[in-house]
Amino acid sequence: QVQLVESGGGLVQPGGSLRLSCAASGIRFSIYAMGWYRQAPGKERNLVARITDGGVPNYADSVKGRFTISRDYAKNTVSLQMNSLKPEGTAVYYCNVEGYNGVRLWGQGTQATVSS
Repeated sequence: QVQLVESGGGLVQPGGSLRLSCAASGIRFSIYAMGWYRQAPGKERNLVARITDGGVPNYADSVKGRFTISRDYAKNTVSLQMNSLKPEGTAVYYCNVEGYNGVRLWGQGTQATVSS
C-alpha cells in the first residue's frame, strides 16, 4: 500500500520556524523528485520546494533563503525546514512524489498556521 505520511505542521508566530517531514512507503517505481506544495484558502496549490534525484533543489521565489529542503534517498523521506515564517505562509502543505514514469503521488496535507 502506497503511503505518504506527513508530520510537523502546527501553529507558529511570525518569524518562527517549523519543520515538515514526509515518509514515503510502498512505492514500487523509481522516484525522480520529492517536494512540497502548499495551498492557502481560496487559492491554487503551488510549489514551495522540490529536490530531484540528482540532489538539485528548487524553491519558490517567496521562500528562497528562508526554507531548506532535504531528502534521505535511502529512506524515501523529504523534509522542509521553514524559518522566518510569515503570515502568508499559512496553508495546507502537501508532500509530493514524482516518478520517472510520470506518476505523481500526494500526501494528505498538513496545516501550518503563522499567526500572532
